[in-house]
Amino acid sequence: MTLTVFCILLFAALLHASWNAIVKASGDKMYAAIGVSGSAALIALVMLPFAPQPALASAPYLLASCALQVVYTVLVAAISVLFLGDRLSPLAWLGIGVICLAILAMAFNGRASSRKGIVLALINACFIAGYTLVDGTGVRLAGSALGYTLWTFFMNGFCLLCWAMVARRREASRYLRQHWKKGILGGIGTMGSYGLALWAMTQAPLAVVAALRETSILFGALIAFIVLKEQLMPLRIVAACGIAAGAILLRLA
Repeated sequence: MTLTVFCILLFAALLHASWNAIVKASGDKMYAAIGVSGSAALIALVMLPFAPQPALASAPYLLASCALQVVYTVLVAAISVLFLGDRLSPLAWLGIGVICLAILAMAFNGRASSRKGIVLALINACFIAGYTLVDGTGVRLAGSALGYTLWTFFMNGFCLLCWAMVARRREASRYLRQHWKKGILGGIGTMGSYGLALWAMTQAPLAVVAALRETSILFGALIAFIVLKEQLMPLRIVAACGIAAGAILLRLA
């Protein structure tokens, strides 16, 4: 992986952590996510006429990604190596492993409620791994990372907005009117973050891209501490250092 791709991925992780902080600070995470996704869909709709269109071969992957998004890095690493022809050095595998262990340590605090949260997080990770592999394959076939990104966000945001207007019209409309500025900021952040990651998937192995995206947890912890004034427990500090160490190993691989 070149230094340029590495730095772009770290910037994408920072964007990812930033828009997640916007959602977290908004109080109602569900409606905040709807606002962010809807804003991203509108931005994508405006930009689509001016962007190169993805190749037709990527259309099934766009549809599959949309469906999937309505143990992430490990699954991506294993499947991408077995089926997509990516090759990782031992140092890259070590970096991915360090990041995975650090993420697990970040989530675990020894309480029963935390263990239940880990189970839910692992289930969620399976879906994330699914759409990462789908999008990684799709964007490589698309021939245009920008076009693929715009269509992805337009389809996902449109579907989520339609659901909100049918199932929660009154609540969603009220929230969007009150917090539309945060929605636009979050939409720009999420599009920029995932768009850069999709481009990186055309330049580097999916497993490495997936693992480096998880450095957003490190940035998220810093934002929570500095901006949201949350307390950082010792285990989270150690885990954050582990994520940073894993990122360094991936750069050296």
